[in-house]
Amino acid sequence: MSTESVTIGTRPPRTESGATAVSTGSAVAARAVLSRWPLGLAGAGVAAAVMAMFVLLMGVAALTAINGGQGGSSASGADSGPDDGVSALALREIPPEYLRDYQAAATRYGLDWAILAGIGKVECDHGHDPDPSCTHEGSVNSAGAGGPMQFLASTWATYGVSAGGDGTPDRWKAADAIFGAANYLKASGAPGNYRKAIYAYNHAEWYVAEVESWAARYRGPPTPPVSSTGGGEGSGAEGGGLVGADTRLASETATPVRFIAGEQAVLSPGDGHVAMIPAGVPATVQAMVVAGNELQELPYGPGGHPDPLGASEEDCSSTVNYVLYRSGVRPLSEILAENPLAQDYVDWGDPGPGRWVTIYATDMPTPHVFIVIAGLRLDTSHNGTDEGPNRDEDGPRWRILPYIPTWAHWSVRHPPGL
Repeated sequence: MSTESVTIGTRPPRTESGATAVSTGSAVAARAVLSRWPLGLAGAGVAAAVMAMFVLLMGVAALTAINGGQGGSSASGADSGPDDGVSALALREIPPEYLRDYQAAATRYGLDWAILAGIGKVECDHGHDPDPSCTHEGSVNSAGAGGPMQFLASTWATYGVSAGGDGTPDRWKAADAIFGAANYLKASGAPGNYRKAIYAYNHAEWYVAEVESWAARYRGPPTPPVSSTGGGEGSGAEGGGLVGADTRLASETATPVRFIAGEQAVLSPGDGHVAMIPAGVPATVQAMVVAGNELQELPYGPGGHPDPLGASEEDCSSTVNYVLYRSGVRPLSEILAENPLAQDYVDWGDPGPGRWVTIYATDMPTPHVFIVIAGLRLDTSHNGTDEGPNRDEDGPRWRILPYIPTWAHWSVRHPPGL
């Protein structure tokens, strides 16, 4: 099926600006293996080979997870029906009317409601995404997709559904969009093969992994509510039961992994080289914080070009390149081919500040770029632009100056969806 006839969400595989779509969930496994090759081993050939291997493993792992750990080449959906439990995270994140529609649509089409919810999360965050194409009648994104489930008009014409059966299907109406998505998944192979159906919805492996990751968090018995606010319980490598904490990260890095509740990253008390990871942000953003922690001991230098992996030094642009690769936002192959420099980020991504991640770039008076992740600035510029424990250190460090440095006119952008 051509891309013109399938849905393309707010996070297409490639945006018009050249930005690569966001990846979370199962993609974290591939990030870790490629993250810190020994010096001299981070060549494109080795990296490409390992990435190919992990793409295959991610597919197998995802299929196994959907099949309840029984293996097999397709997801039967027999153990993931519309009556599955709802986690505390789902109850907290998903508006009641959306949750009812996900479950009702799943019942009508014999699907797993959590897969529908996963798509709704990735596309428009259950109606919370401020992008006008998500909720404003008639608005579409750069790819022509619109509504809470981000349908193209051509796809909607075939699969759109009036949830109540009492009018013309409207892709900007949440209930209609959710029922239309269920109809499209059913026609694309679900529940017999959820991976195939999700891939038909958006032709990207990262998209399949992200939808499945959110679905896994949303279904099942309720998770105990968060009671920790940082420190003690909930601040260790395992997340201490913090809802949303991606505890897999601890096994994928040699740096400390400490979670806190909320959406704001903070420096670990007594160690300015460790940012504590907020459990209330997407897995992609949590991985970005880990990536920033991994760079904290490196000095400033151009050694991270064109390959930021395993480098003995990083400059401003290779620091951003590494974070975006490590979190799955930009493929390594793209970074190696394009070798993005600071000035290349002036027009990269979507305009304006992001909800969790913002990139500041300039080409004058001198090219520079830095990234703010969950409220913490990761920047190689330090002289007069920091007042924290790293204020006298060069290289990529967490900076806590309470305002953005004013020495340049900044282009303010963000990774799509973040």
